[in-house]
Amino acid sequence: QVQLVESGGGLVQAGGSLRLSCAASGRTPSRYAMGWFRQAPGKEREFVAAISWGGGNTDMSAAVKGRFTISRDNAKNTVYLQMNSLKPEDTAVYSCAADPNPSNYYTRTYNYWGQGTQVTVSS
Repeated sequence: QVQLVESGGGLVQAGGSLRLSCAASGRTPSRYAMGWFRQAPGKEREFVAAISWGGGNTDMSAAVKGRFTISRDNAKNTVYLQMNSLKPEDTAVYSCAADPNPSNYYTRTYNYWGQGTQVTVSS
């Protein structure tokens, strides 16, 4: 069992930056594949970014590639999402996810989810 708590969301102007954090606790979270998803009002949840358990592999959606970066600090059991050049269309609830199967990094399938943090980008 892994518990995930996101933080770092807020209101920012277009072009600004935010860094989201996802603190994991529980059973060996450092070996989990982890990812970030987002859901805007009236839309389905969409994949944003993923990182392998060792941090050597990352995957970003086309919508955020070049603007967002995912990283992790396994000593702190924390995954980060650095978001630069934010756009109003990035407004959403951002949730982190984790899975003990390292291969799920490739399938983007996760069994554990955080509650989410709101990111609002004003124009």
